[in-house]
Amino acid sequence: MSQPLEFQPGRAVVFRNGTVLPMDRNRSVLTGTDVLLAGDRIAAVGPRLAVPDGTAEIDAEGGIVMPGMIDTHRHMWQTAMRGYGADWTLTQYFVWYYLEHGRAFRPEDVYAGNRLAAVEALDAGVTTVVDWSHGLQTADHADAAVDALQSVPGRFVLAYGNIQQAPAEWTRAPEFRDFVRRRITDDDMLGFQLAFDVTGDPEFPEKPAFEAARELGLAVTTHAGVWGATNDDGIRLMHEHGFMTPETVYVHASTLSADSYHRIAATGGSVSVSTESEQSAGQGYPTTWAIRSHGIPVSLSMDTSVWWSGDLFSAMRTTLGADRARQHLDAHGRNETVTHSALRADQVVEWATLGGARALGREKDLGSLEVGRKADVVLLKNDHSPVSFPLLNPYGHVAFQAQRGDVHTVVVNGKVVKHEHRLLGVDLGSVRHEVEQTVEHLRSTIGEEEWHKGMNPDIPETKVLDNPYTYTDYRSSTTHRR
Repeated sequence: MSQPLEFQPGRAVVFRNGTVLPMDRNRSVLTGTDVLLAGDRIAAVGPRLAVPDGTAEIDAEGGIVMPGMIDTHRHMWQTAMRGYGADWTLTQYFVWYYLEHGRAFRPEDVYAGNRLAAVEALDAGVTTVVDWSHGLQTADHADAAVDALQSVPGRFVLAYGNIQQAPAEWTRAPEFRDFVRRRITDDDMLGFQLAFDVTGDPEFPEKPAFEAARELGLAVTTHAGVWGATNDDGIRLMHEHGFMTPETVYVHASTLSADSYHRIAATGGSVSVSTESEQSAGQGYPTTWAIRSHGIPVSLSMDTSVWWSGDLFSAMRTTLGADRARQHLDAHGRNETVTHSALRADQVVEWATLGGARALGREKDLGSLEVGRKADVVLLKNDHSPVSFPLLNPYGHVAFQAQRGDVHTVVVNGKVVKHEHRLLGVDLGSVRHEVEQTVEHLRSTIGEEEWHKGMNPDIPETKVLDNPYTYTDYRSSTTHRR
């Protein structure tokens, strides 16, 4: 599908007369406001802006103009199996992907999942995604992951991981270093992190991977505070060896002690909360209620479409619900009544935008609508929906009322990639074909009986575990005897 003439590269774009959420320090609401985009930057924000001749004008009246949303933790390679594990526990997920069938994914299957996930993200107004790509068994898989991301006009961060090998092994492999040399450049649209977990094994087998990250100047993103698998011992080891940095992103962080939260806060790290995942799979209770008092920065993520939704509207909604439920439950236990919500709608909207930018070290150019920032912008407007009016509390509307069907226009780096509820320049037919081939491959490789059984897999007695990593026999005393 070709782009409409008015959205050809180089032409300025202006959103006219919208309700603008700039995500500034005061969490302002600007009514009757225009946002002008020129090149890849926001050129002006204000009412009745004068614009260059030939500027493409988008009517934003009755809609909400906001920064593009940022997801800091999504296993994009799994998206071709959307909904397959709807009834899984975390242990069943570990058994299926880590121990039994994860190796069946070919490079082309990683490509298909990544491409579908990337398109899905843009459709939902998520303009930046951290691809927590722990299915990169070979450099060919990694190349396929990047090829898919670069085929879609979004902004991505490849968080390179490999659940089939020890982090110390794959980070020192020549083919990994060659991949970094070949594919990781100064491309503004593709960032790079290392993704691996810390089991808490006293031998600290993950230490060489941290050293590799330090050598390469890369941030580490890690699943921390996952019941039984990655808990306080891992945080303590990271801290004692000096590997907790302001760039570190701790995913979930649900079952940590106050001591671990103090360490994260003291070293300036942030937490990526995946509430849909945490409240369903069993990592632990979604942690915003616990970390709020520690002042730890928060971003939001949706984890994986093998279970859950692929948008941040659900992430905002479930996070508010879980946090408030915990606040009420704690109060009721003291025979008290909550009269004011501690977590507000504007806070979760900030976490979905500027919070993600902060986690990625890009708060100076992403996550807000200020002059000079990158032109990553979303318009929520649906004139055909009775839910679109009245627009009284815009932050509450985004957090509780809006959904992907309300995403009218999406701009990434100054390029309009969705308009009037339709993606531009995306061949959904080819994306569907690639995903269908991946599903056919997996079903034939695994076998029809095992494929159907996999939606509710048994747990082999020899594989009852929380820590799914085979490079260490360590088991946390939280759920296992040492």
